[in-house]
Amino acid sequence: MPAFTPPEVRPLISAERIAARVNELAAQITRDYAGRSVVLLSVLKGSFVFAADLARAIDLPIRMEFLGVRSYGDDTKSSGVVQITQDLTRPVTGDDLVIVEDIIDTGLTISYLREQLKGRNPASVKVAALLHKPARIQREVEIDYLGFTIDDVFVVGYGLDYAERYRNLPYLGVLDPSQPASK
Repeated sequence: MPAFTPPEVRPLISAERIAARVNELAAQITRDYAGRSVVLLSVLKGSFVFAADLARAIDLPIRMEFLGVRSYGDDTKSSGVVQITQDLTRPVTGDDLVIVEDIIDTGLTISYLREQLKGRNPASVKVAALLHKPARIQREVEIDYLGFTIDDVFVVGYGLDYAERYRNLPYLGVLDPSQPASK
């Protein structure tokens, strides 16, 4: 576990708290889908760490799919425009899908994805989100498996980034743009 904390990042949720919550969510998914298989659909890039940890903790047959989506660019606020950058590799018709998302803030991306995926005729579509930022919600969405609710701050680490940086931090931290970025 890297010990380095960049000066522009203030730790918010420890790696230990994240691991415990991921295990709780995985146990809930295991119970909910007992006797069935599940397709975990990781929304790239931010959810890849969460999806990997969640996948290893679920005690069911799973298949992984990845969907590339972009709505932030290199800014700290969502553009509101959802761009699919990478599509699924296999059909999901008749499958139980769990969309694995890093953060739900405006609700626009997950709402768009849920509607798009329903058009592919899965048996069910549920959402697992590591984080929810209700202060920024523009479209209410149902989150079936939620890790943590946070205030309206810009978080990085555990897969979440700012301009493709900080994804490798093992914890979640608040980015303070007034601090100089470390190189």
